Amino acid sequence: METFEKEMNDMKEYYGSGETKKVSWRESQLKGLRRFLIEKEEDILKALMLDLGKHQVETFRDEIRTLMKSLNFALSNLKYWILGKKAKLPQIALLSSADIVPEHLGVVLLISSWNFPFGLSLELLIGVVAAGNTVVLKPSELSPACSSILALGLPNFLDNKAIKVVQGGPYESQQLLQQKWDKIFFTRSARVGKIVMSAAAKHLTPVTLELGGKCPAVVDSLSSSWDLEVTSYNLFMFRLCWIEIMNQ
Repeated sequence: METFEKEMNDMKEYYGSGETKKVSWRESQLKGLRRFLIEKEEDILKALMLDLGKHQVETFRDEIRTLMKSLNFALSNLKYWILGKKAKLPQIALLSSADIVPEHLGVVLLISSWNFPFGLSLELLIGVVAAGNTVVLKPSELSPACSSILALGLPNFLDNKAIKVVQGGPYESQQLLQQKWDKIFFTRSARVGKIVMSAAAKHLTPVTLELGGKCPAVVDSLSSSWDLEVTSYNLFMFRLCWIEIMNQ
């Protein structure tokens, strides 16, 4: 607990220095993430096969490639995103003017999920870093090989004073949630989402939740080889397994 509090204070102090708000800092972190994906590609492929049994083609398509596209998009549009925009005012304010100015949030907590260990973790991290915030990433303990790569690999490419990765299970998550954050992003089950919302409410912290939902399936009559009873049973058992995983 004391360790988390000290790290939080250090990150708040670093954020207060204004370093993360510089365009040069944001660009350097996004480029660092890109180097991480390029140099650690083989390790990422192996970790996803070990944790989830994902084929290399699927991994590259769903995680590495999409992240690279997001990084390139962020780097191309970063300078445009930080510019203020003129706000439209009613006629009664004819002699007045107003601007919409993007503001940094501060210290952000990302609690990611197991099913896309890199995609869900780093996609959020791209946005948070591009906005000039400091961040703590808590990857899922259900994908340990992937979490280990994030925890051990990212510090070699990013600013460790502003971006930290915390490994662990429910205990570490609870300890993190007891801290006062400026924003929390959570991806996992609705059951744990309620815990996150309850903890955030104590500090009036804004929260973005991405919760697990239903997995619909469509069975048509184009093939004469399927059996309705067998298909229904398999779908039912798959749903039970999915619920069990999401509730862990």
